[in-house]
Amino acid sequence: MNHGSFRDRTTADLRAAGLSAVDMVERALAAIDECDPVLNAFVTVDAEGALAAARQADAERAAGHVRGPLHGIPVAVKDMIAVRGLPHTLGSAHFATQVSTQDAECVARLRAAGAVVVGTTTTHEFAYGPTGDVSATGPSRNPHDVTRMSGGSSGGSAVAVAAGLVPLALGTDTGGSVRIPAALCGVVGLKPGYGTVPTAGVFPLSTTLDHVGVLANSAADCALVHHVLAGRPAPTASTHRPVRVGWVRPDALFDTDPAVADLARAAVAGPDVVLGPAEFPEATATHLRELFATIQNSEVFAVHADRVAEHPELFQPEVLDRLRAAENVLGWQYVRALADRDRQRAEVDRLFGGHDLLALPTTPVTTQPLGARQVEINGTTRGVRAALLSLTSVWNVLGLPAVSVPAGQLAGLPVGLQLVARPGQEDLVCAVADQLRRPSAPPSGTSTERQTR
Repeated sequence: MNHGSFRDRTTADLRAAGLSAVDMVERALAAIDECDPVLNAFVTVDAEGALAAARQADAERAAGHVRGPLHGIPVAVKDMIAVRGLPHTLGSAHFATQVSTQDAECVARLRAAGAVVVGTTTTHEFAYGPTGDVSATGPSRNPHDVTRMSGGSSGGSAVAVAAGLVPLALGTDTGGSVRIPAALCGVVGLKPGYGTVPTAGVFPLSTTLDHVGVLANSAADCALVHHVLAGRPAPTASTHRPVRVGWVRPDALFDTDPAVADLARAAVAGPDVVLGPAEFPEATATHLRELFATIQNSEVFAVHADRVAEHPELFQPEVLDRLRAAENVLGWQYVRALADRDRQRAEVDRLFGGHDLLALPTTPVTTQPLGARQVEINGTTRGVRAALLSLTSVWNVLGLPAVSVPAGQLAGLPVGLQLVARPGQEDLVCAVADQLRRPSAPPSGTSTERQTR
């Protein structure tokens, strides 16, 4: 199976090629038609609506009107985010027949900038999982090896970009749900700072941890889309040179495959980068993960308590089990965790020390087989969910901008490098990530054909 026309292509590439909006949308639809029966990146494809929007975009351009920097560019939107007139299933049987009556604010801003929405993408049920393989609409599959997980919960969006079906996609990130699938699928994923992108029209997982993020073939495109979503002027090149990057030893946060750590660290190299060690105490990492679990569990159960009580049979069993466990968080624990998080956020500068950015792997392991729930790391058996979230969730607690960028491959499977910045430094973190990026090799197709035919 061939990958799509947009594999490793940026919006600048597409503009330089002089492609019409109709041409781009037709290419996207053809690639989805060919590849998606295997990959399951999409829940809904709006061919008619996308072609109509593309024709309008071309007519506007011919008349001298360009809406914005995404004029005519095909995009996909995670099924947690409302898209007017399309099913909004959230990956759950609870909402199998729901259709959105209006766009989420972030989708409205995409359209205002000229983007053409081609469809909605597969999510882990209610975005409550980092593996991407538990959903009423089926698992999204990693295009590098379709027997393996995409990562989650924005797995469908990562797969759609990694397989070249679209050049851009929206996701959501509560504990790593943009960066984890970006790393496992070999694309770029940006989680902006908390609150910079409106979440109106996005179904909540954990309201004080949820972020809207971007998946793309370059960090420059992530920055571009972020500016559209945040209502900011277009990004300009950073003049902050040299950039001091602090390497966070990942095993201070969680057991990490040494080969993954070595590959990620080697990717932090460039003429404008000064790399040095960053101190991140293990006790701090442990405490932040505990805060994450307390806050997320309390907030997610508040969202779903009535559904758990009235229609538990409609949940995927694994998600239901997690929700029932989340019910055990006590009110005082939640209130105390929120206050403690505020204190931790006040300590951000101390964590950075003298560095502009922090760097570490995005995940401690590469993608695992679909359905796997345990993984051996350095001779110790660890839970897959805990492992995938271990290096990303701490930055959600702190609300900091973070980006995952491809760092290379191990045995044909992508490895992600994560860069983290202080609040308001999305442009800096994306500019540095764009310098460091190692393009991920295209999915071979051989594995896909062997496993599905």
